Amino acid sequence: MERALIIGASGGIGSAIAQEAEQRGAEVTRISRTQDGLDVTDEASVEQILGALEGPFDLIFVATGALVVNGHEPEKAFSSVTFDGFADQFAVNAIGPALVLKHSLRLLPKDRRSVFAALSARVGSIGDNKIGGWHAYRAAKAALNQILHGAAIEMRRTHKQGICVALHPGTVETPFTAEYAGRHKTVSAGQAAADLLDVVADLSVQSSGGFYDYSGAEIPW
Repeated sequence: MERALIIGASGGIGSAIAQEAEQRGAEVTRISRTQDGLDVTDEASVEQILGALEGPFDLIFVATGALVVNGHEPEKAFSSVTFDGFADQFAVNAIGPALVLKHSLRLLPKDRRSVFAALSARVGSIGDNKIGGWHAYRAAKAALNQILHGAAIEMRRTHKQGICVALHPGTVETPFTAEYAGRHKTVSAGQAAADLLDVVADLSVQSSGGFYDYSGAEIPW
C-alpha cells in the first residue's frame, strides 16, 4: 500500500487507521468534517472535496458513521421508531458512504490491486440478529452492506483487481461507543486499526463484495 485516503480521519477509528497506515509506510491523505468541512449527507460537499483530490489511491477507507444522530438514541423497542430517526441513520450510515464511493471511484487505479473499505457493524447482519432493538442503526448498516455488495459487482467491470468490502471493527474504545459497550469486550482504537489493516492486506479479488470482521472472518448477511 503506497497511498491511502481515509475519510472520517478525525474520528477515533479513522485517526487510528490513518496513523497505522502511515506507520506501515503509506502516504496518507486525511479527509474529515472537522478539518475539511466534508458532509457525507450533502452530495455537493462530497463532490467538491473529493473532486479536488488526485489519485490513484491503493486504499480508500471510509471511517464515518454515527450511532446517535441528531439526538436520536438507539431504539430499545419498536415503539420508539421514528421517521426522522430512520432518515437520519440512513443519511449518515448508508447514503453517505455510497456518495463517497460514487465520487471516489475515479481515484482507484484500474491497472493494479486496490481496496475500497467502509466501516459497517455486526449488528447490520440480519442472520446474526438474535435480540432485536437498535432498529434504525441496524437497518442502515444492513443497507450499507447491500450497497457495497452491489458496488463490488459493478467494480469488477472497470477495476479488475479492485476490492470493495464492508468491515466490522469490533467494539472499539471511543466516545462513539462509551455509553453503549455494555458487557461487550472492547479494544483500543489503535488495536482495531491494526486488525482492520491486516484484514485489508489479506483481501483478494475473490473477497470483493464481502462482509468481514476484524479477524478476517466472514459475517453472515
